[in-house]
Amino acid sequence: MHMPDYDRAIKLLFVGPIGAGKTTAIRTISDVPPISTDVPWTEATTGGKSTTTVAFDYSTIRLDQDDVLHVYGLPGQEHLDFMGPIIGRGALGGVLLLDASSSVLQEDCAQAIHGLKRISPSLKFVIGITKTDISPNFSMSTMRRLMQQMHLSVPIFSIDPRNRTQVTQLIRTLLLVL
Repeated sequence: MHMPDYDRAIKLLFVGPIGAGKTTAIRTISDVPPISTDVPWTEATTGGKSTTTVAFDYSTIRLDQDDVLHVYGLPGQEHLDFMGPIIGRGALGGVLLLDASSSVLQEDCAQAIHGLKRISPSLKFVIGITKTDISPNFSMSTMRRLMQQMHLSVPIFSIDPRNRTQVTQLIRTLLLVL
């Protein structure tokens, strides 16, 4: 059995607000069942999200024979923001997932980017917007304008976190901009 060289390991973060699809995306792309700290969510609405991550999600993805991608999903609750710099130390990049159906999508985006900058001011990231299929008022051009206002050049995709191909494309794009 070949043991991975953890000095060559790549650490990647999944960040974003509650319900954006971080845990789902990590489950979708993982080579092994992820470690998850989901617990019942007391503020859940009927038919909606029933659990939330209270610490972090963790899994691995083998990139090739020698390289392993270590994937960490940060919790989306504001009171757990302190964990970002702790878990994010040494991360090479991040995937920011946002929920298109959120009434405060732009605020969610700005807050998550601020959190990424707290981890590392130079941390590269990509953005995946989920639930665009059920959000008739969502506009990709609005998100692009927000990035321009923030003086950021960031790849933005509409994705389904349950679709392995789409999540993989996000990660590949991130690895290209690193």
